[in-house]
Amino acid sequence: MLKVAICGGSGYTGAELLRLLAGHPRAKVVAATSERSAGKSVAEVHGHLSRYSDLVLEPLDRESLMKRADLFFMALPHGASQAAVDFFFSGGKKVVDLSADFRLGDPLVYEEWYKVPHSFRKTLKKAVYGLPEIGHRNRIKKASLVANPGCYPTGALLGLYPVLKAGLVDASSLVVDSKSGTSGAGRKAAEAFSFCEVNETFRAYGVGTHRHTPEIEQEISALAKEQVVVNFTPHLVPIDRGILSTIYARLAKDVSQRDAEALFARAYAKEPFVRVLKGGVLPNVKHVRGTNFCEIGLKVNGRTGTLVIVTAIDNLVKGASGAAVQNMNLMMGFEETAALGAVALNP
Repeated sequence: MLKVAICGGSGYTGAELLRLLAGHPRAKVVAATSERSAGKSVAEVHGHLSRYSDLVLEPLDRESLMKRADLFFMALPHGASQAAVDFFFSGGKKVVDLSADFRLGDPLVYEEWYKVPHSFRKTLKKAVYGLPEIGHRNRIKKASLVANPGCYPTGALLGLYPVLKAGLVDASSLVVDSKSGTSGAGRKAAEAFSFCEVNETFRAYGVGTHRHTPEIEQEISALAKEQVVVNFTPHLVPIDRGILSTIYARLAKDVSQRDAEALFARAYAKEPFVRVLKGGVLPNVKHVRGTNFCEIGLKVNGRTGTLVIVTAIDNLVKGASGAAVQNMNLMMGFEETAALGAVALNP
């Protein structure tokens, strides 16, 4: 059994890691950390995880953890992951980092958007971007440090990968319009995410300034083989979890609805966690709730010469912890789908 430690076990992504790994046939959680909840059992902090009643949350003591685990999931805030990731990675351990600290290849871009210095640039160069479906799978398999993708970028990139690879759309025309449930903001208490502030409302935020923008642009530019900028606007909707992204792209060539769907079907034919919907059917976040799946639907708008792509993911699973377990499976040579076969919850 692979010995796993979760650094940052009291938040939503930490809880999802614990939930998913509870059913993993080849991995065992031997430690979980939390500064604010140290001394409490996991079951006290996460009432639905009674299986972990004997696992006590502890402060992040790097020296102690180094001796007890072989792979580390870092579910810490941006900026807080850097030193711990470098410590475990430099010590020969495998690391999956769920923060943004190692996603952006250019440290200056990271510093511009996150307003935090990047102090471990040599380690940054060794990180592999962890979205296997868009061409990173082989590198992930060989990696010791994987930068888990952000939730919004996951939905956007999975929607755009087939058409950018095929040159079907004008990469300079991209608009990504995304809506996320409130769990995307994390478990911390904040007035903006209290019930009365979120319930029965629907609002845009971070327009033109959201920190996931350079991550989307980095990967899109690599796929398009040119520098690309996007109009990305996130929205907050009053649901617990899920991200629905509607992507608009100007067609570079004429294509029928049938041929566009066939292009997506071919691109993802061997992907276990991507479902391409047919006949103009569009995805629903309820159909991926609690799963590691991404559903994709599309519509060719011949009147405007636009391809409209809609993707749905669970922001806490495919957008975070499920993707992290998928990356661990690849890094360790396990079955890629191990512990990730759950079907969606409904209602």
